[in-house]
Amino acid sequence: MSPMKAKRLFLIIAAVLLLTAAAMFIVMQLRRPEHSEPQVRTGTLERFPEFPSAFVSPRTVSVWLPDGYEVGQPCDVLYMHDGQMLFDAEATWNHQEWAVDEVAGKLIAEGQIPQCIVVGIDNTDNRLKEYFPEKAKMLADKEKPFGKAKLQGDAYLRFIVEELKPFIDEKYHPLTDRKHTFMMGSSMGGLISLYALCEYPDIFGGVGCLSSHLSMALLPFGNGSERMAKAFAAYVEDNLPAANTCRVYMDHGTKGFDAAYGRYQSAIDDIFERRGWDDAHYRSLVFEGDDHNETCWSNRLVEPLEFLLVETTGFEPVTPCL
Repeated sequence: MSPMKAKRLFLIIAAVLLLTAAAMFIVMQLRRPEHSEPQVRTGTLERFPEFPSAFVSPRTVSVWLPDGYEVGQPCDVLYMHDGQMLFDAEATWNHQEWAVDEVAGKLIAEGQIPQCIVVGIDNTDNRLKEYFPEKAKMLADKEKPFGKAKLQGDAYLRFIVEELKPFIDEKYHPLTDRKHTFMMGSSMGGLISLYALCEYPDIFGGVGCLSSHLSMALLPFGNGSERMAKAFAAYVEDNLPAANTCRVYMDHGTKGFDAAYGRYQSAIDDIFERRGWDDAHYRSLVFEGDDHNETCWSNRLVEPLEFLLVETTGFEPVTPCL
């Protein structure tokens, strides 16, 4: 085979692999879970179908309450994206789950984290647009327009801050100040969580960003993912809250989509270091062998829960008897 034909064959194979990966990513992000009601192993789950909003389309909101919780008890609140994937593998499209009820329930029962409720916010068919950091796109657009899709990241955060949080505060009477209010997500949910902290530092005292999709690769709208990744990093550097005024947890694995995140995460790590963040307020971890899925996020969920809820609030864990 001539060098020219070999090169052409290589390009064809590379293109097929890229298109296959893109299709898998889009299916993973947009495929809706099965419609069975999730069940929890610890605590109770209260469901609010078709939760209305003036900013985004209605969706189900699920509120997990730990065992023994009574309305009005002082507790932290953790808002989590992709609510369908949090509690019950039998009710998810890929039969995986974060196991939030089991992990958080065990930590609370053992006195390792304070009492908290978890607000799971279902995604919709607009997931990628709702989880996209709009103001970062504005920076990218100054160089060259990054697609024409109408993004909804700002509207999604307004829904959480202006509609959902007031509802949760009024119904459950938790601790409402920023020191006791947190957000967490994975992949695109990691991006929107860090974006939320930058946009609403007076609302959120900390965020957990697992396997954040910092590469911006394979999105079904726009072009120039490398340019968009740099724009997001520039946005973060320009808009981070003052150093050490809140807590940020980030991580990624080394397999699947996570295998490409290393250099992008390093760029974000460098920003936090330049801005003067210390190890007590910013944590960035790498989990060798972990892939881009709920099972892996569940296995390391203890890390962000303890970092955010314990160290942020000043809660003192119970010392186990030896």
